[in-house]
Amino acid sequence: MESPKKIAHEIGGVKRDALRFGLNGVKSDIVGSHPLESSYESGKRSEEAMKRRIIGHTYGSALPLKMDMDRQILSRFQRPAGPIPSSMIGLEAYTGAIDDFGFEDYLNDPRDSETFKPVDFHHGMEVRLGMSKGPVAPSFM
Repeated sequence: MESPKKIAHEIGGVKRDALRFGLNGVKSDIVGSHPLESSYESGKRSEEAMKRRIIGHTYGSALPLKMDMDRQILSRFQRPAGPIPSSMIGLEAYTGAIDDFGFEDYLNDPRDSETFKPVDFHHGMEVRLGMSKGPVAPSFM
């Protein structure tokens, strides 16, 4: 007796859904970030690791663990996907990133661009609840 033929189907759709998220470029899959950007990120990671080691030696090993738990708790507070983005002000104040002066502070915010696609609230909640796959929202056309 033959087993019935089945079509392989991934629940929640495919990860690269061209109808929902548009066509993706091949260049973005091949080319990584700028070398200075990767160097900056690795420098920031090593600086944070050094800070954790110093705090661990100074105040004991429990304080870095408590700081990690606080960071995880503060990173969970987010608004649902919609027109108002999550500011993550608690996490920014905790990590000291609130004092950083980024490009969005003196240039226009990328979310105010004319090519920015609005967020699909229903799909964003499906992704957050694990019912669908893919990015919460495409960023630009």
